[in-house]
Amino acid sequence: MPTITLPPKENALFKRILRCYEHKQYRNGLKFCKQILSNPKFAEHGETLAMKGLTLNCLGKKEEAYELVRRGLRNDLKSHVCWHVYGLLQRSDKKYDEAIKCYRNALKWDKDNLQILRDLSLLQIQMRDLEGYRETRYQLLQLRPAQRASWIGYAVAYHLLEDFEMAAKIVEEFRKTQQVGQNKVDYEYSELLLYQNQVLREASLHKEALDHLNNYEKQICDKLAVEETRGELLLRLERPEEASEVYRRLQERNPENWAYYQGLENALKPGSIEERQKIYEESWVKFPKGLVPRRLPLNFLTGEKFRECLDSYLRMNFSKGCPPVFTTLKSLYTDKEKVTIIEELVVGYETCLKSCRMFSKNDNGKEEPPTTLLWVQYFLAQHFDFIGQPTLALEYINTAIDSTPTLIELFLIKAKIYKHAGNIKEAARWMDEAQALDTADRFINSKCAKYMLKAGLIKEAEEMCSKFTREGTSAVENLNEMQCMWFQTECALAYKSMNKFGEALKKCHEIERWRPASWYLM
Repeated sequence: MPTITLPPKENALFKRILRCYEHKQYRNGLKFCKQILSNPKFAEHGETLAMKGLTLNCLGKKEEAYELVRRGLRNDLKSHVCWHVYGLLQRSDKKYDEAIKCYRNALKWDKDNLQILRDLSLLQIQMRDLEGYRETRYQLLQLRPAQRASWIGYAVAYHLLEDFEMAAKIVEEFRKTQQVGQNKVDYEYSELLLYQNQVLREASLHKEALDHLNNYEKQICDKLAVEETRGELLLRLERPEEASEVYRRLQERNPENWAYYQGLENALKPGSIEERQKIYEESWVKFPKGLVPRRLPLNFLTGEKFRECLDSYLRMNFSKGCPPVFTTLKSLYTDKEKVTIIEELVVGYETCLKSCRMFSKNDNGKEEPPTTLLWVQYFLAQHFDFIGQPTLALEYINTAIDSTPTLIELFLIKAKIYKHAGNIKEAARWMDEAQALDTADRFINSKCAKYMLKAGLIKEAEEMCSKFTREGTSAVENLNEMQCMWFQTECALAYKSMNKFGEALKKCHEIERWRPASWYLM
């Protein structure tokens, strides 16, 4: 059918429909649609039918929406609005390839439509069509050369295609157009400079990147990023003395950052373990409360030196009540000698803390608070669980729970011990106990749901997840929409272990829709 042109009155109503859609005033939009379509002359007006369908889709009436949009499209195949709306419907159903086809058809009839081009570029980047994304961003740049987003989008296209030099040139051309004074602070301009520097580094133009950083340092707001980048570049340019100064400044700013110590090591290039240890001993003096300078030497020290350094590190952590201390030491468990020393020290702490409330009978300092013994037992439970002695691990964790029955971390570890021992139903029960102590903690909620799925308690797991999903939709639907793959994968495995292969296959298809390579996990 030929395109129906609306007279001024109906055209004004149609513009109001568009505004209502943009402001999510869907009921009002439907009223204006009805006013146009109730006129026999415009009952088959394609663009109005399409907009009515789009509005109904936002209200959850998908079937009626598709019917109206297709009807509108049949009545006006040359309308960019109809094709754009059809693309939006396809996009809402995650049919991105179909949506891209619709957007391309829309552009045949209105090739310079900014909104359609923006929507097309978003889907192209979603589908990793990088060549197409570059072409679309170039069109947007030609149409809006004064907009920052046009230039950055075009530069990002080349960046993703790994044409770093071209990306850097585009950013530089845009930077030249920006009128920002030397001493003026502009956050967006600052981020542009940091992005430009990133592109230069990825292009392996390290000298140019360092010169760029030095030239524009005053105009970059993120001073920490400047220092970190400078340290990295100086190392790459083999200027170790300057790099070591940078990393020492960074350590003073944050003595708990592992990367700064590794950067300093790379700059100083110690030739022996003694020289390497000396770097950290200097940090012990500078940062007496620092944990990281005491932890990192444990990676390379052995024997008595390892024992001394570990003793100092563990005492600081247990006195402070630091729950993740075992996690920080887990990487050392590949060395049997170090595992033996860890066990001897911590078991000795527990014995002494019980008898005299000190780490050692030879200590002359003040007594430790009762919580220190709790964290030592917490550590020992994890230690024995990790080395495959669940009975001992349970003894320690039960003792800790008896003394402090309100600490969530203890229940989490008890659940893990049962899981590692193969008793998944008991593990799920204890994880539920932990969750009951803090129902507002999303991490524990997710852990509990995962354990329930492993135990085959699928309905209970869905109910658990529903506490943190959107109201008005089922937990499973909302998790699907959020592409929560761990839940779907565990569901599929749970159904498989229960020999419900049909249900497991359904879940596999849902996973495959989002991650085509995930089927092998089954």
